[in-house]
Amino acid sequence: MADDAVIGCTGELLIGTRGPAGPGEVLVRVRGGSEAFLAWSDEPLPKGTTVLVVESRGSRQVDVIEWLDGVDTPAG
Repeated sequence: MADDAVIGCTGELLIGTRGPAGPGEVLVRVRGGSEAFLAWSDEPLPKGTTVLVVESRGSRQVDVIEWLDGVDTPAG
């Protein structure tokens, strides 16, 4: 069963993803706390990457993309 509450939340990869070769693990800020999920992505993403959850696969598995919110980018 999909977990709609996690879609749109951000998190940090605890274990990098391997793209189609396999999942990583993400710690997502959701429901007033943090929860770990298996994280799938189209392209490999390294440990420590901030990600956005774009889909829930159910069974504590999510699809993620890299999240660049502009906070750390220099103005110019």
